[in-house]
Amino acid sequence: MPKQVFDKDYEFLPHSSLLSFEEITRLARVFVAHGVQKIRLTGGEPLLRRHIEGLIEMLSELRTPQGQPLDLTLTTNGSLLARKAQSLRAAGLQRVTVSLDGLDDAVFQRMNDVGFPVAEVLQGIEAAQAAGLGPIKVNMVVKRGVNEDQILPMARYFKGRGITLRFIEYMDVGASNGWRMDEVLPSREVLSRLNEVFEMQPLSAAAPGETAERWGYADGEGEIGLISSVTQAFCGDCNRARLSTEGKLYTCLFAHRGHDLRQLLRSPSNTDADLSAAIAQIWGSRADRYSQLRSAMSADPASTHATERRVEMHYIGG
Repeated sequence: MPKQVFDKDYEFLPHSSLLSFEEITRLARVFVAHGVQKIRLTGGEPLLRRHIEGLIEMLSELRTPQGQPLDLTLTTNGSLLARKAQSLRAAGLQRVTVSLDGLDDAVFQRMNDVGFPVAEVLQGIEAAQAAGLGPIKVNMVVKRGVNEDQILPMARYFKGRGITLRFIEYMDVGASNGWRMDEVLPSREVLSRLNEVFEMQPLSAAAPGETAERWGYADGEGEIGLISSVTQAFCGDCNRARLSTEGKLYTCLFAHRGHDLRQLLRSPSNTDADLSAAIAQIWGSRADRYSQLRSAMSADPASTHATERRVEMHYIGG
């Protein structure tokens, strides 16, 4: 959450505007009935939500129509992970993804502007491994001219540790990150740099709709992922929906607006069947393909898509 926006004078939403854990779980149950098998808690920083373990306990009790438990995971910046890893695992969380854009503290701060060192993130990762929150993934956003020199150090550090390091192209999410196309380091260049030191071999996709292209080290000591959301759009295979903390449903990471489920949820007359029908209608009518249209927007900066304000990543998560 950018400090220039969310300073000491920022007026946050009242707690009553946020979905309660019970409301989140009710919506999750409806989504699961539609076929959702994986739920990720993200942010912002989800570990800042008070009593997050309580929500995890509630979600961990959900079952698919076939009676299977959900794939329940969480994305975190790692700052609180060392102290919470055990309680998260005990509540029913299965695994975590940790955001880390470099091992050098100065580079890390330039990328994220946070008030904690890389060492705290690494301690959190170790604690998560010890608690059994795995397999762990580490997400590194690569920004040309800022942290590209961290690609090989990050690969060397996580290779052979049972952790998948994923390199993500710097994305134009929202308006606060001042994104420019010339700051994107394409995944193919990341792979080329890795191949200069390590022999990489392609791996098959782990699941339908998987966003990461998988590559394994030839010596068998792990794998990396490449998420090419700018240079190789995957809109057509996208199977993700995002629910904001106050109950808006977004069908795209680059959406301009969300669908208000809180109003439906809090109307006494609406049953789960009503919620289910609303979700089905929203999902069935979606036509999001921002990433595929990006090049056309670059050619026509005055287009509606180019000028309309998009939702910020820190608001609905990656």
